[in-house]
Amino acid sequence: MNLKKLNPGLLWMQFEDVLAPRLGLSVKERAVYSYLLRHSLVVGKPRLQFAVIALARTLGLSFGAARQAVRRLDELGALRVLERSKRGHLAEMRVPEKIRAIRLHKNDALEALGAAAEPAASTHETTDFLKTWALRKAIHDRERGACFYCFRRTSGKVRCLDHVVPRVRFGPNSYRNLVSCCIECNTRKGDRPAPDFLRTLYRLGRLTPAELDARLRALKDLAAGKLRPALPENGK
Repeated sequence: MNLKKLNPGLLWMQFEDVLAPRLGLSVKERAVYSYLLRHSLVVGKPRLQFAVIALARTLGLSFGAARQAVRRLDELGALRVLERSKRGHLAEMRVPEKIRAIRLHKNDALEALGAAAEPAASTHETTDFLKTWALRKAIHDRERGACFYCFRRTSGKVRCLDHVVPRVRFGPNSYRNLVSCCIECNTRKGDRPAPDFLRTLYRLGRLTPAELDARLRALKDLAAGKLRPALPENGK
């Protein structure tokens, strides 16, 4: 990436119109990403050192909220934490077009302004998967009858759809943000971030270390658009 050719105007459009809505970033996560980007790539530095407590104080956030925002941005690939030490975090920032979960193409500016670059992909990206029974079934079928979180086999009577990024945190009804799960996991998870809930299942003995790693990787694949369900033939 040539930092000298970074276009702040285009960068801001990509952030507001593409990255934030597609990743389902909360207001706090948007603030953290914008602040870190402002003090790194926008001024020509690919990496920056920062202390989470100072970041929280500057943005008016609690320490826990700032730490969680940094953790989730790292999981989504919006930044990459290279080192954690007493001095703070060393992170490498990424612009929207370099984030795997976004996959912007050559006509980034048009896509950021709302133009459709790829019709097939656009159909998935613009579809509300809670809208119809057939679309909800497509998510259930993708998980092949198992709970996304605990692997428990589920029947139609005891399974539901869960927002990985909760609706209260502006999580969309996208295939990237919806998973099929058992009622118990849906209730236990509540509004918690999915990675935290998976770690809770591990501590409770519901997941093995290998299963926990597999689920965390699956979350990254989900956000990156790799777990795309089959759309109903009539599109409804």
